[in-house]
Amino acid sequence: MNGTPNSREVRPVINVGQIVIIRIGVNNKVSRHSAFISRHTLIWSHKTNMTIASITSITSVQERADLPLRLLFSDGEQCDYSLFWLLDNCPGGFHPQTGERLFDLLSVPDAPSVRSARLTSANQIVIEWQHDGPTSEFSADWLLERRPGMRRPDPASIAPRMWNAADFPRGVPRHDAKAILDSDAALLAWLTDTKRFGLTIVHGIEGGGLSSVAIARRIGFLRETNFGETFEVINKPQPNNLAYTALALPLHTDLTNQETPPGYQFLHCIANDATGGGSIFADGFALCQALRSADEAAFQTLATVSVPCRFFDKEVDIRVRRPVISLDENGDFLEVRFNAHLADFVDLPADVVDDWYRAYRSLMRLTRDPAFRLSFEMQAGEMTAFDNRRILHGRQSFDPATGLRHLHGCYVDRGEFDSRLRMLVTATQG
Repeated sequence: MNGTPNSREVRPVINVGQIVIIRIGVNNKVSRHSAFISRHTLIWSHKTNMTIASITSITSVQERADLPLRLLFSDGEQCDYSLFWLLDNCPGGFHPQTGERLFDLLSVPDAPSVRSARLTSANQIVIEWQHDGPTSEFSADWLLERRPGMRRPDPASIAPRMWNAADFPRGVPRHDAKAILDSDAALLAWLTDTKRFGLTIVHGIEGGGLSSVAIARRIGFLRETNFGETFEVINKPQPNNLAYTALALPLHTDLTNQETPPGYQFLHCIANDATGGGSIFADGFALCQALRSADEAAFQTLATVSVPCRFFDKEVDIRVRRPVISLDENGDFLEVRFNAHLADFVDLPADVVDDWYRAYRSLMRLTRDPAFRLSFEMQAGEMTAFDNRRILHGRQSFDPATGLRHLHGCYVDRGEFDSRLRMLVTATQG
């Protein structure tokens, strides 16, 4: 067998007791695309200019049909495909309309094995199993698109660009309210900036709180909390939260007492006529990265030691235990929970508590460092949009006797935000 996609090929049948190693190429060139086998084309389709692959040659055959299916790609990479994975991703195991998996993993033997495997003229690998059940077919484009361990591409996976105050000499990215309401392209641009920087400003909002809610609803459902679906940040005579006073608010994230704090927060300035009341923001990821660089032990303490957070009033008592810093499996930032006002009494053991306070104070000092703090006066008709699980926000004190300061707020969770991003990107790709 020759090694080019256009050559005449013999399509062999691989019998029971064998595992095939297949060499893959695209347009006579080595493919650098990572892929893993699947035939479940109802759920995902490739949107690049890459053509469907040709199976150019079988380079070797190994015995023992209970081993993973082993494929050798033209770039020299060798990949083993779990037999369980192949069974679990057969298209017959998915509902044709909903795309949800119906296949029962316990319906196959504990040690599945291959009876035969063959290559078709349509670039399909067809596997027949020793146990009773349907055959499995996997197309070459799936081999190129998905290799074991490679995750599904995610348009919402936008790397955060950490920042400090000096990075915004002209202010944070700004987007026009009318454009966001009228244009999906403008909506996508706004969401992309907000995901990347964690903070943007929407300007040109006409009307009251319902106008900003309409913008938030362009993303998805609002997140309702014990403060309601929306909330009014004004000075109140009998407040149940420090936000409803005229006091200064140190940098913080909202609702750290919740099992999952709200994702994105939207604060629409209705009026800002009082003396004082300037808004303050800082990138929590940048703060924590600075702590990690300066004091790894302190960073690890805040990332591993859970502490209690609590909000309570006459109607609710909502509590949770979490670390201040949460990381993903790769050590990248997931969220920051920093709110000294919602910290319950710290009930840590004696051999841990002082280390935790030392670490917490180190992070608190960074929040007071002007290098990280971005301050500005919000104007009526502007709205800040920010990731509440990343960006810390606060305000200067203000004098309610000198005028009205009124912000209208709401939340949209990260899941809704990311879903909208994905759908917008998919739409732009046709």
